[in-house]
Amino acid sequence: MTSFPLILRDSSTATRIDGVVSFVGEDASGSFGILPGHARFMTILELGLARFRRADAAWQYLAMPGAVLYFKDNLLSLSTRRYFLDQDYERIIDTLTKQLLAEEEALREVKQSLAQLEQEVLKRLLKLGDGG
Repeated sequence: MTSFPLILRDSSTATRIDGVVSFVGEDASGSFGILPGHARFMTILELGLARFRRADAAWQYLAMPGAVLYFKDNLLSLSTRRYFLDQDYERIIDTLTKQLLAEEEALREVKQSLAQLEQEVLKRLLKLGDGG
């Protein structure tokens, strides 16, 4: 059976997984699959789950906040900020959910800080405009 290597790159590491026979992901147009020998292909993966399988092995799930996918010369590359890899679907869904909630909370805190900063800048500008 023919296969292809998968290179996973995040902000700090690169991991090579050999022997991949099938990859399933999702971009803005919907779900798609890649098999060995696929034509050259590039897309942006949506936030969520992708999966891949090696010959005679269970599906591996890959959770990520979006990624750039590039398939050329029978080599699949995924570049993302970070990813989680697991064979257990429930566990990776739980990890993804926790990560998304944490990022949502951090974003809320940043927005709140920016709103406070804007208020302070506006107060100072008004004070300067009043001459003092």
